[in-house]
Amino acid sequence: MSAGEAAHAGLNLGETDRETDADAGSALFGFWMFLMSDAVIFALLFATYGVMLPASAGGPTPGSLYKIAPTFVETLLLLTSSLTYGMASVAMKHGAPVTRIATWLSVTLILGTAFLGLEWHDFANMFAQGAYPTRSGYLSAFFALVPLHGLHVLIGSVWLLVMMAQLLVFGVDSRVKINLLRLGLFWHFLDIVWIALFSTVYLPGLIR
Repeated sequence: MSAGEAAHAGLNLGETDRETDADAGSALFGFWMFLMSDAVIFALLFATYGVMLPASAGGPTPGSLYKIAPTFVETLLLLTSSLTYGMASVAMKHGAPVTRIATWLSVTLILGTAFLGLEWHDFANMFAQGAYPTRSGYLSAFFALVPLHGLHVLIGSVWLLVMMAQLLVFGVDSRVKINLLRLGLFWHFLDIVWIALFSTVYLPGLIR
């Protein structure tokens, strides 16, 4: 990389596609701003959850609601989906056939959908125990934070479908490559948020 060449925070296409790589920096900068604003929202909700955690109002508490096995499986699913998306990105970088990229994206979608299914099952079990958002301040904070992440995964899953359609229609052109880079940043960001949820919401909640 020359002294005047700016690197972008994403998959570097480099020698495989210099033109798209040169355009990616400015194209991804605005998306990074969006992710940072999204991170601020999650940070505020994490802080709210921490403050409201003792406010169970005599209702269900984290220790009675959280189950380590399902959340651990959800963590494995989401982390594996990040790996499979990374494989799709590497395949795109090195000029692999559209079918190979689409296959990795399909596996990522399956893992993301499985994550959403397990998370909804967890919420259904909580509802069955009377743990509704209106039951206490703690539950209001929980259902403001955790389902918001799930909503992001749902949006990312729909985006995956859109990108697979774009791959089939347009092939691996510059626009599709940059859109896949944006989606990759978004998907990996969701993994980071989930690790924070697992570490600061679920694990400490098991001992309360």
